[in-house]
Amino acid sequence: MTQRKFYYFDNNATTRIAPEVVDAMIPFLKDLWGNPSSAYFFGSQVGKHVEDARKKVAALINADPKEIVFTSCGTESNNSAIHSALATNPGKRHVITTAVEHSANINFGEYLRKMGFEVTFLPVEPDGSLDVHLLEKSIRPDTAIVSVMYANNETGVIFPIEEIAAICRSKGVLFHTDAVQTPGKLKLDVKNLGCDFLSLSAHKLHAPKGIGCLYVKRRTKYQPYVIGGHQERGKRGGTENVANIVAFGRAAELVMEKLNEENTRVRALRDRLENTILATIPNTIRNGAKESRLPNTTNIAFEFVEAEAILLLLDGLGICASSGSACTTGSLDPSHVLTAMGLSPMRARGCVRFSLGIYNTDEDIDHLLKHLPPIIKRLRDISPLNPSHPDNDKYDIEAAREKHEQDLAEAMSDKDEKAA
Repeated sequence: MTQRKFYYFDNNATTRIAPEVVDAMIPFLKDLWGNPSSAYFFGSQVGKHVEDARKKVAALINADPKEIVFTSCGTESNNSAIHSALATNPGKRHVITTAVEHSANINFGEYLRKMGFEVTFLPVEPDGSLDVHLLEKSIRPDTAIVSVMYANNETGVIFPIEEIAAICRSKGVLFHTDAVQTPGKLKLDVKNLGCDFLSLSAHKLHAPKGIGCLYVKRRTKYQPYVIGGHQERGKRGGTENVANIVAFGRAAELVMEKLNEENTRVRALRDRLENTILATIPNTIRNGAKESRLPNTTNIAFEFVEAEAILLLLDGLGICASSGSACTTGSLDPSHVLTAMGLSPMRARGCVRFSLGIYNTDEDIDHLLKHLPPIIKRLRDISPLNPSHPDNDKYDIEAAREKHEQDLAEAMSDKDEKAA
């Protein structure tokens, strides 16, 4: 069967596995399948490859290999850091994070609230940036940990992690950063950052899904989140996912080699895409700061249309993009990130994220720019939310907007009732 050609602009959701990474995995799926914790040679030889991969992942962030704990994903890593801070500081029951974090933090924070802990979700500015002075004022004597993402997955906005880490250090509070979106795009050095915990996920850097890691700074108290055997020096139970760990190590090597390309060629592709959209399609707005942003990410608001309709028509042309985090796809709620930045629910529902990667080409950009303008025009021509719609002399446009919001609210209510 002939595979349909597609144009991929959703690298913040997941990335294509690099061919070199696939090659590195195969021996551990076919021949070297022993348990690395076994005493006999057939198993123990595999353990040496796990440790070799650990060194490669550590080198990616300039850490000591002993500071790397392999996990199943970024979500587990985030949860583990916050869980450990609370477990090792039983007198402290307050957590600080932001309103624009990945759902791994947002939903875990809501869970902690139900468990009787206090969680502060810091607001952000309209450009997606964080007021570090407000963060500093929010730290209390009972604050166990501050968790702030390095770069936002929806807008690409980068937070001042070194400054935040210094504030936390001066207050004697643990600091964790979700750095899942940054490898290969920004240079990572935990020694300069000053964080106590840092999360990574391999499928964001051209390795398989199902493997991540948590950096735990040396001499930081740590309570395992997954309790079982002695694996990971007692910091995470469960038989090691050897093939994926080896893949993670190989991918870590490759992204360090591609760092310059991501910041030059990929950035140039992103800028051409973004600038052309803003210049040629009326009523479009970039969400998030223009500078201090990941080189691969642009988030655009298209007024008077729904993102889901845009994405559906793009998909028909083999173009893959998203309206936000893949972990919230299917929700009728507008993006919590864009809402926290002050966008109205209506505008937030018309936003599309394009996230590029090293496999994108000029041809990809040309294909998208050829088809996107007519798609937006087609949708606006039939949208009752468009002020220039021919039927708008028959009814109040604001009433149409309110009715639209009411219908969505009722749909959400019906969904919640069915779930209950």
